[in-house]
Amino acid sequence: MTEVRCSACPLRPLPLFLRNDDDEVAIVQSLKRREMQMGPGETLIHEGQTNAPLYTLREGWAFRYKTLSDGRRQILTFLLAGDFIGVQQKMGDAAAHGVMTLTDSLFCVFQRDSLWELHRQSPAMGFNITWLTAHEESLVDDTLLSVGRRSAEERIATLLILLFKRAAALQDDGGAAGVPFPLTQQHIADGLGLSLVHTNKTLRKLERRGLHHIEDGRLWLRDVKALVRLADLYGDGRPPQRPLV
Repeated sequence: MTEVRCSACPLRPLPLFLRNDDDEVAIVQSLKRREMQMGPGETLIHEGQTNAPLYTLREGWAFRYKTLSDGRRQILTFLLAGDFIGVQQKMGDAAAHGVMTLTDSLFCVFQRDSLWELHRQSPAMGFNITWLTAHEESLVDDTLLSVGRRSAEERIATLLILLFKRAAALQDDGGAAGVPFPLTQQHIADGLGLSLVHTNKTLRKLERRGLHHIEDGRLWLRDVKALVRLADLYGDGRPPQRPLV
């Protein structure tokens, strides 16, 4: 595999990501150690792991999760290209959650002390890491709101909108031809605290109402405004412009 230099990263030109100057890109390049490919269903970080490096997901989908002793799983957040992974572990002794791939994925791997080096060499980029961590926390908060207060229809509508908008921001067509949607109904159920049967029934109900369509691993939103009203979202679900490490 031929590695891509940070200055030529295909994510950097996308409007979703803030621009870095040449010095900032050079700092990121100096901290990057390698690129790593993984297939679907592979574990990137194990729960309780103490030696994981930091990663940026450059291609593919993954998710963060926690499990109970009997194997029941709660998916915390879904990860898409541009997401920075592993910061929470650096704040404690071990990883409080695991990370698993959903699809074929490509990760940029950074040395374990990258957080401190970024803060030392570039306070602005250190602030960006703080922003990314706060943004991820807000996504978890929204998941908690869904699980705790939203109905099944509202939960699924929220998930579909947020994931569609995030994936669409990574495409030149803005999602006009649909977006990849590698989630199974079990992933949706594990992310929203629903049973598999309830998830299946609710997805079919929303599709019959003409709100969305899922086929061959792709998602289309048929009536975005109706989905936003149903989800009771603040705003339209479009992701904010964000830093890229």
